[in-house]
Amino acid sequence: MIDVNKILKDKEAVIHGLVKRNIDFTKEINIVYDLETEKRTLKINTDNLRHEFNVLNKTNNKEDIPRKIELKQIIKKNEAILEKNQKEIFDILIKIPNMLHEDVPQGTTYEDNKILFQKEFTHDTEKVLEHWDIAEKFNLIDFKAGAKIAGNGFPVYVNKGARLQRAIINFCLDEAGKYGFVEHQVPIMVNKDCVFATGQYPDKEGQMYHVEKDDLYLVPTAEIPLTNIYRNTVINKEELPILITGYTPCFRREAGAYGKDTRGLNRLHQFDKVELVCITTQEDGYKRLEAMKEYIQGLLDKLEITYRVLALCGDEMTFTGHKAYDIEAWCPAQEKWLEVVTVTNFDTFQANRMNCKYKEEGVNKLVHTLNGTGLALPRLVATILETYQTEKGVIVPEVLREYTGFDIM
Repeated sequence: MIDVNKILKDKEAVIHGLVKRNIDFTKEINIVYDLETEKRTLKINTDNLRHEFNVLNKTNNKEDIPRKIELKQIIKKNEAILEKNQKEIFDILIKIPNMLHEDVPQGTTYEDNKILFQKEFTHDTEKVLEHWDIAEKFNLIDFKAGAKIAGNGFPVYVNKGARLQRAIINFCLDEAGKYGFVEHQVPIMVNKDCVFATGQYPDKEGQMYHVEKDDLYLVPTAEIPLTNIYRNTVINKEELPILITGYTPCFRREAGAYGKDTRGLNRLHQFDKVELVCITTQEDGYKRLEAMKEYIQGLLDKLEITYRVLALCGDEMTFTGHKAYDIEAWCPAQEKWLEVVTVTNFDTFQANRMNCKYKEEGVNKLVHTLNGTGLALPRLVATILETYQTEKGVIVPEVLREYTGFDIM
């Protein structure tokens, strides 16, 4: 949620920061500005009236009774107006996405994303099978069994396919630990306060699986429980940055339409992912974004995967994002790039929603929150299967062999 103080300080800058989203929020920002200005003036007046009432109440003179009655009525009326104003401001702000960083490219389609880096494809190009056929040929993934159990988008990983999943998870967690991320095992169900804090509610409520009886949501990403550890918290500046990681299964109701683009592992309702979260100061936020991107690129380099890095344009940004990169892996049999990583700085947007601040020289400031995929398994596995396929099986990337215990699947 955009900090209302930013709107009061420079509402034109806030409006400008939303322009690249290709939606005009001028009206909404002006309304918030007027309501907040009115609210603050009324609050000062009400505080003065409350002070006058307290002074009269201490003297306890009978001649002051009419004025005290009048003051109580005015204060009560003002408090109702203040409450109404605050609700109106909140109801508007929760529907406005984050401002965008000045470096975010202008654009309205995927093609407007800016390619920053592309690794050369050096593997054998004689790739004849797409990953769903490879998985069936070598009995690595049973899509039919998953469909029978839960429906499309819920694959069953079999034997060496299952062990590859576990290997990638352990590899990613171990690498994150070496870098300095502290591993957490978190719940995979969260309450509405959590999904509001990180911006999935109300923006993506329909994409999440909701357990209505308990009013809990299955996590679409570990970003939600990891970040919410620090909801309603004031952190000493000396404790920052906080680097945390965790593995969870992830659940997403909206997995796309059926067809080749969603076949196999390209889009799933349930998948495994290791998430990276950083909480830091406002001055450090964008240095951390670059560092996290470079770290994740290093993971893909170790897996010897062909990938490219994109700076996301305005229309491709998430509701909560301020600046973000996508990293896409090359699937040679499908001859297409698949997004495997997003790394984002949310600026103070999430921090304002979840009331997370740090103390610097006695002043509380909103933190910067960041998250990155480190890594998500489905499309990464698809890329590995297509990149490393042979007639005899799929070669396991060298860095994973100590985790799998075998060289070929």
